[in-house]
Amino acid sequence: MYAALHLRDMGMHPLTCTWAPHAYTDVGRRNFYRWLEMGFDNILVTPNPKVHALLTRLAFLNLLHPFQPFVLGQRSLAPRVAAAWGIDLVMFGELDDDYEGEGQGWQEKEEAPHLEEVCIAGVEYPRLCRDFGLAPADLQIYAPGRAGGLGDRTGDRKVSVQALGRYIRWDPLDAYLFASERGFEANDHRTEGTFSKGASIDDKLDPLHYFGMVVKCGVGRASHDASIEIRHGRMTREEGVALVRQFDTEEPRRYLADCLAYMGLTLAEYRATIDRFREASGLWERTGTEGTWRLAEQVS
Repeated sequence: MYAALHLRDMGMHPLTCTWAPHAYTDVGRRNFYRWLEMGFDNILVTPNPKVHALLTRLAFLNLLHPFQPFVLGQRSLAPRVAAAWGIDLVMFGELDDDYEGEGQGWQEKEEAPHLEEVCIAGVEYPRLCRDFGLAPADLQIYAPGRAGGLGDRTGDRKVSVQALGRYIRWDPLDAYLFASERGFEANDHRTEGTFSKGASIDDKLDPLHYFGMVVKCGVGRASHDASIEIRHGRMTREEGVALVRQFDTEEPRRYLADCLAYMGLTLAEYRATIDRFREASGLWERTGTEGTWRLAEQVS
């Protein structure tokens, strides 16, 4: 919402495009329609639910990253739309560098020359077709860059992929306040895994995605949010540490049953996968008579 409104205020006429969430939250669906009612054209792409659910399940079991197929489709969608509609410029929102450190640009990170070289949900493309009955057409929309038939040109037209955060000061709080003044609705409850209630609240699988990150890396959503608040001078380091220690390792429960049903997993399969990745990470230890997991080290 913030990026689209900002670009329109600059005199542009953005064609917005949306890669549908796995499972809409009620507030997410309301915010989506409020955004469009502000006067935007939108292309909504909803991937094949059976294929998307299968890939999400595999990504959870193999990578503890249920959002990986979603991210692949989300990142390739806008360039595909631009190429199809003869549009020169694709504008994402914040820079990846704000969350991942300094790195390569979008095009260098997310292109592969051949579909056969792509691995989705921890499974090589040929195996997805052979062992899981998927057709090339099922996977085309997830394939990055040239492997997905996108390339960087349509005729003589070059598609430039940029991030608005490269050109303006990008602050999540500014974006939230800007959108709130124009009808954006925050949750009426705190987001699991952090202390805020206004960011990425449209997908029921979102908290599970961040929980997988803390299981594998020892750093969760509260760490990311607190780091941004400290960087912008709205929070002291001591306050950030306290919030991280309180919320970073919180296991999502509000939508867990919905997530398991979506991925076709039992609670036992979910627990076994989480435990397997905890053990593999070497970051966790069991404590107490019940063998409760805790991070061996946490920011202090």
